[in-house]
Amino acid sequence: MRKNYKFCINSNEFSSKNVLIIAELGTSHGADIVKAGELIDAAAEAGADCIKFQMVYADEILHPKTGEVLLPGGKISLFDRFKELECNPDFYKKLKEKVEKKGLIFLCTPFGINSARELKALKPECIKIASPELNYTALLEEVSAYDLPVLLSTGVSLLSDVEAALSILGKRNLCLLHCVTSYPAPESDYNLSLLKNLSGIFGVPAGISDHSLDPELVPALAVCQGALAIEKHFCLSRKDSGLDDPIALIPADFAKMTRAIRRAEKCSPEETLEFYNSERGKELVKGILGDGIKKLSDSEKANYNRTNRSIHALREIKKGELITENMIRSLRTEKILRPGLPPYWEKKIIGRRAIQDIPDGEGIRFEDIG
Repeated sequence: MRKNYKFCINSNEFSSKNVLIIAELGTSHGADIVKAGELIDAAAEAGADCIKFQMVYADEILHPKTGEVLLPGGKISLFDRFKELECNPDFYKKLKEKVEKKGLIFLCTPFGINSARELKALKPECIKIASPELNYTALLEEVSAYDLPVLLSTGVSLLSDVEAALSILGKRNLCLLHCVTSYPAPESDYNLSLLKNLSGIFGVPAGISDHSLDPELVPALAVCQGALAIEKHFCLSRKDSGLDDPIALIPADFAKMTRAIRRAEKCSPEETLEFYNSERGKELVKGILGDGIKKLSDSEKANYNRTNRSIHALREIKKGELITENMIRSLRTEKILRPGLPPYWEKKIIGRRAIQDIPDGEGIRFEDIG
């Protein structure tokens, strides 16, 4: 018999019969406290149980030379875009107060040690680790000491990556969020049968962080596969300037998703499958359920080793120089830089000498160190 998993956030207990619905507001507020308030109000009205933000400091995430992103107003440095989204801790304190005043759960993602410590000081009920940081050893070690419930996204990762992360974070009061790191992610890439396998392999509950465009299909089918948490990006308009707004749900669609999830909670898995087989077609549903094997999806394969973290030079390191802690950082590679060694190599690199010049920003490889 399959175990009925539960995930607890203080007095709230979530299961596949009481799913945690997370509105991912991310940085869609654009560092505007009024816009953030409007987003919170709209997400609450649309049925969210939990409102999620991202605590962004550009230098914790990217190197300034990482490349450009195309936004409605044209191309802009991705690093500069993240700089524009930086807010002080008091900004998030106000967001937390507003969310909790509505009786909802405040959730936030840190991207480095500094943001994690600032977030901890706000005394959140739980914490979220994004997919690109699943391999960020130093951040996982930091968060593991907080004794908080953790939601851990598993996009652009292999089974061994998830295992390594759990070996640091532990499994007590942790929920894995299966994810496809593509924006948008095709519904047919979601492989929802994997949810039961992830729970069975690691002995922890599982849910979904969904980047697909359809309001219903992935969320509702995930519930019938045992998901107890569903995260979906939320916006007021897909024409807004937020980095994730083009793939987010507007309030009416988020409310539609909420209704579909609540309907699936009340039905048996067989009834939900029968409903969507009839409404959307058996072949589509079968494709979304997939084979249950953890692997990189077709739409995210190119992101592996680029979206997740690797060790980069913070300045040019000359041949023969002794590498010190302030010369390197585990960052997302992203657009044009080369990836480096994985983050668990950080301590092993410090004190080694560069055997060739390492350009500013580039990933540090085996062949660069002696």
